[in-house]
Amino acid sequence: MIELNSKQRKILEKAAQPLSSAVLIGGAGLTDEQVAQINNMLKIHELIKVKFNEYKEEKRELSLSISEKTDSTLVRIIGNVAVFYRPAEKPADRKFQKSLEKVL
Repeated sequence: MIELNSKQRKILEKAAQPLSSAVLIGGAGLTDEQVAQINNMLKIHELIKVKFNEYKEEKRELSLSISEKTDSTLVRIIGNVAVFYRPAEKPADRKFQKSLEKVL
């Protein structure tokens, strides 16, 4: 998990705005399958949204749990949607690295 400053968060929030939710958290809560799906989506896209259709009161705790289990960074929770970021394993595949480094 990496630490982001406010300017880096703004860059990622702006990039996440047009994205649709990759995973929905429903009546079953946060399952191991959903954690695996989130992990795979982060591996592919680096930046994803997770929408809470249920468990809206616990979204903060669930988001922190997702962040820990997937070794990602919780960028922001906006309404009932959480935005997560994890840089790609290969430096050549990182989409946001240059923009994030500019605002260090």
